[in-house]
Amino acid sequence: MKKKKNIAIVAHDNRKKDIMEWVGFNWKELAQHDLICTGTTGKLVDDTLRAKCEEHGAVPPTVLRLKSGPLGGDQQLGALICEGNVDLLIFFWDPMQPQPHDVDVKALLRITVLYNIPTASNRSTADFMVSSHLFHEDYEPTIKDYAEYITRDVDMT
Repeated sequence: MKKKKNIAIVAHDNRKKDIMEWVGFNWKELAQHDLICTGTTGKLVDDTLRAKCEEHGAVPPTVLRLKSGPLGGDQQLGALICEGNVDLLIFFWDPMQPQPHDVDVKALLRITVLYNIPTASNRSTADFMVSSHLFHEDYEPTIKDYAEYITRDVDMT
């Protein structure tokens, strides 16, 4: 990970207000990095950061907007993680509401673990993540080698 991070931000509908409040609170930290968001979350994050940056005379960060989660945005984000283009994930998911794309959400979270991507699923964890001294430094995460899983002999009889 370079000093300037690629940060993915995702929020389910019932958590969008929470993510906007969090982004508004942490705008100075986030403005120094490139952001990747799914669907409507991307517009809300971009609008919130632009307003904060304009208010304080700062340059807003780049916000790459993917498709909405249920329309493939979670899978697009997973592909970016696999390609090494995401350093952190802030994902405010709704634990009380079933999601029509729940399998995609589970697959995305699996990929973050597989590729050792720091992931925050609530405000407290996200606050700890962006306040860490590692947030603005180069950092080399350890990636587990899963080659043994690929090369295992499978008995098909």
